[in-house]
Amino acid sequence: MIDSHCHLDHEPLFENLNDVILNCKREGVEKVLTICTTVESFKNIINIVKKDKIIYGTFGIHPHETSGNILKTEEIVKPIKNHEKIIGVGETGLDFYYNNSDKNSQIKSFINHIEASIDLNIPLVVHSRNAEDETFEILNRYHKKKKMKILMHCFTGSSNLAQKLLTLDAFFSASGIITFKNSLDLQSTFKKIPKEKLLIETDSPFLAPVPMRGKKNEPSYIKYTLKKLSEIIDISSSELEKITTNNFNKLFFN
Repeated sequence: MIDSHCHLDHEPLFENLNDVILNCKREGVEKVLTICTTVESFKNIINIVKKDKIIYGTFGIHPHETSGNILKTEEIVKPIKNHEKIIGVGETGLDFYYNNSDKNSQIKSFINHIEASIDLNIPLVVHSRNAEDETFEILNRYHKKKKMKILMHCFTGSSNLAQKLLTLDAFFSASGIITFKNSLDLQSTFKKIPKEKLLIETDSPFLAPVPMRGKKNEPSYIKYTLKKLSEIIDISSSELEKITTNNFNKLFFN
């Protein structure tokens, strides 16, 4: 199994990193991708990826953090080029649900991250909430110029958005949300996504899956999301484990 999206720089994961890594290995998690959200968090991520060979990282600015923190494209490219185990751009995107940052700054930051992803030819880790039309329009505009590597993280969008994003060759990561009782529409959407486009994630320490709801999430809990997704698309857990692992490696290492 591979946890394609977590935040090991957040507590309580960061202070218990050795135990988190040990738990991953006990449960058969072979890779963990820890995601950057601010320039400050990247300093910790650089140290975290050195802790163990299973840990990789990204660099980017979360849409919540973009007001007054817009990085130029070259400012995103340079740190990634300098670190071999930094394999993705993001987390970036648009969040018009909370509007913690104004829309214009989110859009500008998103575009700069897209350009960095294209320049580096590495995956773009996309966060999208209440911004389906804008997210697709921007990604589609750039995809027409040059093919991109797109990962829709913690995908909770509509079936319509998923089908449109498939025309851009996007990948979709399922989080613990698919284990929640009120996620029937999302489960239905994931049924329609081709298996070769599926990844799994914890988004830990957030969104602990059933039966761990109410606890702080961690990467080793990825097994619960894997199991639920296998039930949703009606294949065995062992088969889906191979598929999602291959998909991650294809996206990030090919």
